Amino acid sequence: MSLPLGYTGPVSGIVLGLVFGYALENAGFGSSCKLTAQLRFQDWAVFKVMFTAIIVASGGLYLLQALGMVNVVNDLFVPSVFLWGSSIGGVLIGAGMALGGYCPGTSIVALFSGKLDGLLFLLGIGLGTLVFNAFAPQLEAWAWKQTGPDSLTLPQLLHLPAWLVWALLLAVLLAIGFLTRTSRAPDAGATMAAQRG
Repeated sequence: MSLPLGYTGPVSGIVLGLVFGYALENAGFGSSCKLTAQLRFQDWAVFKVMFTAIIVASGGLYLLQALGMVNVVNDLFVPSVFLWGSSIGGVLIGAGMALGGYCPGTSIVALFSGKLDGLLFLLGIGLGTLVFNAFAPQLEAWAWKQTGPDSLTLPQLLHLPAWLVWALLLAVLLAIGFLTRTSRAPDAGATMAAQRG
């Protein structure tokens, strides 16, 4: 099943991409300061928004599976884990996000918000892709050498029911939300009244 309405053509991707981009921009992700503040553990908005997206998507997926509309085993591609490739790739993309303040998606949001650094980040992604492609044949055998779990979802890997894994992820989100909540700024009128008193 593909949404919207089972349509798998490019319009579906464009519509969902525009909605996602709008949500990212409204969350303030068109600014490189947002991501770098998350990496400094000063602003948890990125974690909260992205983790909420994971919770909603996974919950919706398992609901559709329970209703018989999706078969997770047959309808979804779950890749194997390549430990060296995933580890080194994760470090490199993390370093790029820390230096540039964007991930690929938020750099596009920044560009369409009129920010020049978003364009520069996208150009860097393009250049990095070309460099990687030039060396891909030499790296391929090494990156795929150490294989981890083969095509397992998180519930399968942990040998736990899907609903329990989902509940644990929700608990993590709620705990982080509680621990990183910020108190509201005091009302200006109340502050002035207190100063006069």
